[in-house]
Amino acid sequence: EVQLQASGGGLVQAGGSLRLSCAVSGLTFGNSAIAWFRQAPGKEREGVACIVSDNDDTVYSDSVKGRFTIASDNAKNTVYLQMNSLKPEDTAVYYCAADLNFTSNCLGDAGKYDSWGQGTQVTVSS
Repeated sequence: EVQLQASGGGLVQAGGSLRLSCAVSGLTFGNSAIAWFRQAPGKEREGVACIVSDNDDTVYSDSVKGRFTIASDNAKNTVYLQMNSLKPEDTAVYYCAADLNFTSNCLGDAGKYDSWGQGTQVTVSS
């Protein structure tokens, strides 16, 4: 059974940084993708970044491109989301998820993600 554990959220001022971690167990990283999604109150879930395990290809949403970086440490079975230049509109619960049979476009369809971690709250104050 694949399990994901997200951590690292917190309260930060606008312009600050946070690094989220997603510890993954029960998964051989090959042929998979790991993504970070977020959901703010009253808003739809949004995919923000993903990484493909086979080749470390990454995709970012336009809203975070240039500010967030996703990276994988396969030795530690952990995927990180480095978030810089945070804005109040980045406030949300952040979730990591695994697509166990990745084919293409890792941010294209949240429905392809089989396993989800619990969320971690990120709050950015103005």
